[in-house]
Amino acid sequence: MTPLLRGQPLIEAFDLTEIQANYILDMQLRRLTKFSRIDLEAERNDLTATIADLQGIIDDPVRLRQVVIAELDDVARTHGTPRRTVLLASGGTAVSAVTTPLEIGDDPCWVLLSSAGLLARTDGAEPLPAGGSRVQHDVIVSAIRTTARADFGVITSQGRLVRAHAIELPAVPGTASAPNLQGAAPATELLQLLGDERILALTTLDEGTHGWALGTRRGVVKRVNPEILSKDAWEIIRLEDGDVVVGAVELPDDDVDLVFIASDSQLLHFPAAGVRPQGRAGGGMAGIKLSRDARVVFFGVTRRSGAVVVSVGGSSEALPGTDTGTVKVTPFEEYPGKGRGTGGVRCHRFLRGEDVLTSAWVGAAPAIAAAASGAPIDLPVLDPRRDGSGIPAGQPIAGIGSRQHPLA
Repeated sequence: MTPLLRGQPLIEAFDLTEIQANYILDMQLRRLTKFSRIDLEAERNDLTATIADLQGIIDDPVRLRQVVIAELDDVARTHGTPRRTVLLASGGTAVSAVTTPLEIGDDPCWVLLSSAGLLARTDGAEPLPAGGSRVQHDVIVSAIRTTARADFGVITSQGRLVRAHAIELPAVPGTASAPNLQGAAPATELLQLLGDERILALTTLDEGTHGWALGTRRGVVKRVNPEILSKDAWEIIRLEDGDVVVGAVELPDDDVDLVFIASDSQLLHFPAAGVRPQGRAGGGMAGIKLSRDARVVFFGVTRRSGAVVVSVGGSSEALPGTDTGTVKVTPFEEYPGKGRGTGGVRCHRFLRGEDVLTSAWVGAAPAIAAAASGAPIDLPVLDPRRDGSGIPAGQPIAGIGSRQHPLA
């Protein structure tokens, strides 16, 4: 009988020669497991990198917030469904969305934004009254005339224009006194915003709009050519790293002034007609020349007649929302216009302990103010001194505006 070769099973199973089989049998065990070890080490390295990345997300609140927002956006896109009901302004009852054409007509209305970030629409489009006693959430920082079934836009601090639907807003009934937005909905619940993005202004989305004006924290001004896209959101200014939009408005015409107020109390205004409109990709041009460490605290537009300037002085060392500061109201006509790209004139003289303007506002009188809760705050009477000091505000002012259309 022929003796069985040592590697006979390997030879028969894998069609090897006797030399090949003996070489495999003589190989040390660690060489047989070498490739498995390489695979395990690669997997270990991948897991270590994944753990480090996840730990980095946990340790960085900003990055964690960005990841959560991105994942929620993915969920909304995958599983989101259209709103099934709308609330009727008259009875507060809910009806199926398919029946809304019979229930809510495309009637003219106002869309309003309060200083506390509340959104609502009115039942009609009559001129907004400015008188009446003060109530909570009555400071209107932006208002547009549109229709109940029209789309409108919001301009944000990130330089985006976000599309919204007027019919989805709670309706507030018209009254003989100035409007208030008690019962309105927070804008953050109605719109998808990024991280620290804030709503600055409302705008119509009509093809015939005159365009928009924006001012940034670093003193850049931009007039944007109207370009309405069939998208939910689009950028209308190219921002440099670290810059944000502090003010925006839909221009009614060229017969208005653009106004900057800086934290060092410098005020500059110049005609809107002097700023060349740019396309969406443009980055704007020099608006106000800022001193070192100064930043823009207000940008807006106004007509010279009947406008007032409200400035609030405080300390840069105080925690946000804790400094009552001093406040001053001055006729806008007291401030001479200067050329674009200059430093402007002083609008507020700081008292001891004050070194910055914490907030400011320019618009049609009467100006009113509110706390962060929306509660009314009384402002002082007009002070004709353009560089005078303010008087104690009594409590922190979080919002300044009017109760009517700012360019009325």
